[in-house]
Amino acid sequence: MNQYYSNSIFWIEVEKVKPNPYQPRHEFDESKLRDLADSIRQYGILQPLVVTRREISKEDGGLAVEYELISGERRLRASKLAGLAQVPVIIRNAEENDKLKLELAIIENLQREDLNPVDRARAFQRFVDEFSFKHSDIGQKIGKSREYVTNTLRILALPEAMLNGLSEGKISEGHTRPLLMLIDRPQEQEVLFKEIIFRKMTVREAESIARRIATERARKKEYLPDPEIAELEGKLTQSLGTRVQIEKKEVGGKILIDFFSNEDLRTILDMIETNKIRSRSEMLDRNLAGPVISAIPIKSTIEKQTLSSSGLPESSELPVAENISVEQAQSAPIDDRPKEEIEMQENEDLYSVKNFSL
Repeated sequence: MNQYYSNSIFWIEVEKVKPNPYQPRHEFDESKLRDLADSIRQYGILQPLVVTRREISKEDGGLAVEYELISGERRLRASKLAGLAQVPVIIRNAEENDKLKLELAIIENLQREDLNPVDRARAFQRFVDEFSFKHSDIGQKIGKSREYVTNTLRILALPEAMLNGLSEGKISEGHTRPLLMLIDRPQEQEVLFKEIIFRKMTVREAESIARRIATERARKKEYLPDPEIAELEGKLTQSLGTRVQIEKKEVGGKILIDFFSNEDLRTILDMIETNKIRSRSEMLDRNLAGPVISAIPIKSTIEKQTLSSSGLPESSELPVAENISVEQAQSAPIDDRPKEEIEMQENEDLYSVKNFSL
């Protein structure tokens, strides 16, 4: 194929353009596609699609021509919505290999910042699985560091529900960092994930909780806990359906109980009286499904000073809750870190020792 042919723009029928099998994007926002279709109706397609040309043998012995998309799938979909019969294309050499097709599709989306973090991670994984690329090779292709690629790929270690939440914008890419810190504690990880959504938790808040859990785990490994205290913690956690810590002192100690709303606190007190068991995940699910949510700090401490005859604390300070709607609570949580810190952590080893220092 000569240079003129490769760089020229042609108009071809929309039906003859086949999707790119290596398209890294899996989610297409329908409302944005409709907006793009409206723009195309008014102004046309400003940037041609990039395709390869193939001749296919027909059953009757003739030849049929079809085109395989390399980049421009959003424009192609929007053109169909706009009712266009033809689209402008640049035809690349039909011998372009599959590796280049994937590479061009990823780079185009990355340059436009169109890929969500999950699609980007899965595209990187295809480079590794199908073309045996090293993380440093991928980084060179897209202009990023090896650490950036490695940390992006680690996202795929999260459960599918969390990946879906990330794709849908319920959590940010920054929230995956604290969730990955709890990769070997699936129950705690699931609870933290739900808390991030329920409380619209910032990245810093989520990291603080994940580090606290990791620190507690490290301390338990370093210092053998009192077996009786550990057993009581386990029983209380199971009975109340929430995290419970017992901090023993020389004389007495204190019990720390996590809850999510005033209603949860009342439920916990009721369970103490009735010995009714409810899992922590069930409590979060109930709150996420409720009509009104009370946003209050994740941890409140009930110190065992004096107990009433019922065995409950006579008084505890409860923060006043501010009511927010379900839509507000389920909107994308805030990544409150400065841009410089986000970029620094993208290129930092996720499992650095400093992230787990006591």
